[in-house]
Amino acid sequence: MPLFDEWCECDVSENDRKRLLRYTEREGGRAGIAGRLPDLVRSHYDDMNRIAEDVAALGYAGAAALLAERLPRTARARSGELGEIFASELVEQALGFTIPVRRLRYKDGREMALRGDDFIGIRLDADGGLALMKGEAKSRANLASRTITDARAALSRDGGRPTATSLLFVADRLMEGDGEGAQLGRTIRNEVANRAVPANRIDHALFTMSGNATPQALAEDLQAAGTDRYQTVIHLRIEDHQEFIRVTYEGALALGNG
Repeated sequence: MPLFDEWCECDVSENDRKRLLRYTEREGGRAGIAGRLPDLVRSHYDDMNRIAEDVAALGYAGAAALLAERLPRTARARSGELGEIFASELVEQALGFTIPVRRLRYKDGREMALRGDDFIGIRLDADGGLALMKGEAKSRANLASRTITDARAALSRDGGRPTATSLLFVADRLMEGDGEGAQLGRTIRNEVANRAVPANRIDHALFTMSGNATPQALAEDLQAAGTDRYQTVIHLRIEDHQEFIRVTYEGALALGNG
């Protein structure tokens, strides 16, 4: 079963091209998915086959030491990056787009935030037409209106299009391989050059995770958003937000203890 379906209840409000998804934990839902979270988090920082090779070559302690060099230590960095991880997973599970590159694998510093769009979703329709999703992810113990306003401003920049730098990053990673991935990378590079994808094929998504209930400001933000594209706003409520993040990262680092 998809992670969020097993873990959470989802209340959906839709109006024309706008939808608000409110996720709250089911009773016993967290216990049901707890065993899946360590590998989920690890997979966003490194290839799971490579981690297995590290275990074979270095043992669990050595492999864990390598993994620890990739994972953030500060509560702030962990909060932001777990928000990006959950946003990417939810986009793929519920919104009909793929996130073809796990960008946290390419950070140049453990505590350094990556620049550019927080996540970019890709979809190729039956006719080969490209559709994009530009996304922002915010994680706060208490989600306030200022954070929502800042996220919306980021979505609106560059005419609402994913930044060229972010798209090229995805395309370049895809073209390091071959086959369908390389072909998709070529398609994305062509889009950067031609800017041919119209606004109505570039969705916007704002993912938020916090300890407080869904703020009214999120509904107001969605109501004020433009109607020239599909707009999705998501809120995941984790009441013990900071403790949950700490336990999740400690679990990811505990190689061989599960």
